[in-house]
Amino acid sequence: MRNKRLPQRTCIACRQTRDKKALIRLVCTNDGNVEVDLSAKKLGRGAYLCPQKNCWELALKGNRLEHALRTKLSNDDRQALLTYTASCQGETGIE
Repeated sequence: MRNKRLPQRTCIACRQTRDKKALIRLVCTNDGNVEVDLSAKKLGRGAYLCPQKNCWELALKGNRLEHALRTKLSNDDRQALLTYTASCQGETGIE
């Protein structure tokens, strides 16, 4: 029996390659909004981040996320992502 390969993705902040399920997907939807995609099935251009606070801060501080998603983050989107980071520090392993 063949071993199934697990899909690998790279965190846009720390550039570490990990299993796809270990990372959190962010997606730029067709209407230009940036959202957290916990199901990893939403349509749109995606980028992956580690569930660590320093990776989220690094991605949001610079323009790494904007570059990866090929869009400009609105203030509302940026604030929503910062709120998500703060609200789930215990749940998803963001420290």
